[in-house]
Amino acid sequence: MKKIFFVFAGLVMMSAIALCQSNEKAGLMIRKELFGKLSDGREAYLFTLKNEAGMTVTLTDYGASIVSVKVPDRDGKLADVALGYDSLAGYVNGTVYFGGIVGRYANRIAGGKFTLDGKTYQVTVNDGQNCLHGGKIGFNKVLWTAEPAESPEGSSVRFTYASKDGEEGFPGTVTVTATYTLTKDNAIRIDFTGTTDKTTILNMCNHSYFNLTGDPTKTILDHELMINADKFTPVDSNLIPTGELASVVNTPFDFLKPTRIGARINDNNDQLKKCRGYDLNWVLNDYTKKIRLAAELYDPSSGRVMDVLTDQPGIQFYTGNFLNGSEVGKNGVRYQYRTGLALETQLYPDSPNKPGFPSPTLKPGETYRTTTIYKFSVKK
Repeated sequence: MKKIFFVFAGLVMMSAIALCQSNEKAGLMIRKELFGKLSDGREAYLFTLKNEAGMTVTLTDYGASIVSVKVPDRDGKLADVALGYDSLAGYVNGTVYFGGIVGRYANRIAGGKFTLDGKTYQVTVNDGQNCLHGGKIGFNKVLWTAEPAESPEGSSVRFTYASKDGEEGFPGTVTVTATYTLTKDNAIRIDFTGTTDKTTILNMCNHSYFNLTGDPTKTILDHELMINADKFTPVDSNLIPTGELASVVNTPFDFLKPTRIGARINDNNDQLKKCRGYDLNWVLNDYTKKIRLAAELYDPSSGRVMDVLTDQPGIQFYTGNFLNGSEVGKNGVRYQYRTGLALETQLYPDSPNKPGFPSPTLKPGETYRTTTIYKFSVKK
């Protein structure tokens, strides 16, 4: 039997069902339930947040992951627009980062090597010759500490993880938090922080896959996307940025105006061929470390819209090019080629080795802070 708890302003109540239902209607409820046990006996939990508009977001402390996002279409019908798994085992064994927080370093580091203060570090290589998303056991593969809370902005869960010095080869003991807040206006706000006791690098992001149709048997090729970026970072044969900031003008990477994703994805283009579709970093405009609109995703069939806002300099747009039916998701659905997409806000890939890119260096006494918001609405 699942353990179920209800959390109100920091108080955990084991029963009082009527009171819980009353607060649920008021939009002031976080439900906590057992998700499963890890091989060492530790328990992982689900946290379901709900707002007054009826939107729900389910999170797990394993990987500080988004498990589901249920939002209405233009007719008010709710559907889950996030890819994921029904069981804890799916997240433990999965290889495509559904919904997780990735780090210490999101995206790729060439050769798994970088130099800080004159010392070269070799971190875990897990993507050909590169380090990807923090190595073999990144932040999406560990159990975080969870603290549910209520605030005037909405229901939230604050996840905390202490990454020890030398974990996956990265220097310094780094303590990170990822706070998810479901706001009253149907937005998921993710606030990251990080501190270290030794000079290190840090670059975290959420790696959710979305399909705004609410039907993951359909592709995302008919979604329309706008990315607020005049440039992108081309990659070499190992999918590492060359260091160039290339213009999107007259290329398949121009999403300055809303464009159907499938319109140019199969163009005869060297970068598209290397990535098997879209899987590149866009250089977002207006980078001043302030939150601004980075991208807008729209599904004409359902009317659902997802705006991505961030204070980060880059966003990785990925079209599920390596989904091939091997990942069995919710309700037994096998996720197929291009049935989900990711919009990952980030520093640029391989920035530890690219002095011209925004720096990922974090020093003792400093605090890493960044915010990303996924805001949902509909077009009639």
